[in-house]
Amino acid sequence: MNNTCVLVTCPMFTYLEQELETRFNLFKLWDHSSSKAEFFNNYSSSIKAVVGNTKVGADAKLIDSLPNLEIVASYSVGLDKIDLDKCKQRGIKVTNTPDVLTDDVADLAIGLALAVLRKVCVCDQFVRSGNWINGDFGLATKFSGKSVGIVGLGRIGSAIAKRAEAFQCPISYHSRSKKPNTNYKYYLNIVDLAANCEILVVACALTEETHHIVNRKVIDALGPKGFLINIARGAHVDEPELVSALLEGRLGGAGLDVFENEPEPPEQLFALDNVVLVPHVGSDTGETSKAMADLVISNLEAHFKGKPLLTPVI
Repeated sequence: MNNTCVLVTCPMFTYLEQELETRFNLFKLWDHSSSKAEFFNNYSSSIKAVVGNTKVGADAKLIDSLPNLEIVASYSVGLDKIDLDKCKQRGIKVTNTPDVLTDDVADLAIGLALAVLRKVCVCDQFVRSGNWINGDFGLATKFSGKSVGIVGLGRIGSAIAKRAEAFQCPISYHSRSKKPNTNYKYYLNIVDLAANCEILVVACALTEETHHIVNRKVIDALGPKGFLINIARGAHVDEPELVSALLEGRLGGAGLDVFENEPEPPEQLFALDNVVLVPHVGSDTGETSKAMADLVISNLEAHFKGKPLLTPVI
């Protein structure tokens, strides 16, 4: 397979890039940013595989420019950066990396909830600034026992629910359909879910239907004592409405790992002490990053050896 040409769309985990280079004829798209037209003119017909991620996947333009593309491997579980319809039309296979990142993302969701409600980041700054000597820190909000509503009860949503249950949190959820074999309360309408929980966690896939699923109605239903946690995709949330609600006190707080315009989140959030911001690192541990990379490589090797894909999407 050393002669098989694989295109990586943007810088990723170093281990992944190194392992790909040992197995394939690897092209890095960012190395040709100043001469993309020349690059595609010379190599487009040779490229058989594309490896993308949550930043740069494989849109229709890229797919159309690669006439012999056979497979797109996503170094993520999300598929919103891949034109799946175009891949289906062309008979291009698609894989992603489910399961291996579930625990890390679910852990972070609970961590964000704890950080926001218990004001962990504000407490840290309180100690580091030397203000403790002037008096004790104020009161925070209890997490245990809070009602948790989850938008999307897939692999990650279910893992979040199990973790929240350990804190004696009642669980409810909203999804496209009611899930079998669960005792969690189901809400057909996300507004009703938000009105009946204290912490709303977004854990669904990003599709046309879920774009801005958390809008003003949902935020107002959650209310001034409610908290929003988003570990899915930034575009699930109408950010201007979220910012307004936080500034106006119509929402209690938020823990955000993802944003609509990464890496440039709304600057209005920076000064708010009831918001915890992290830079889209839900699955970014050494252990999980390596497992994801190994799965990408295994899928590519399986495809080019004519074997079944390990985690097929298409």
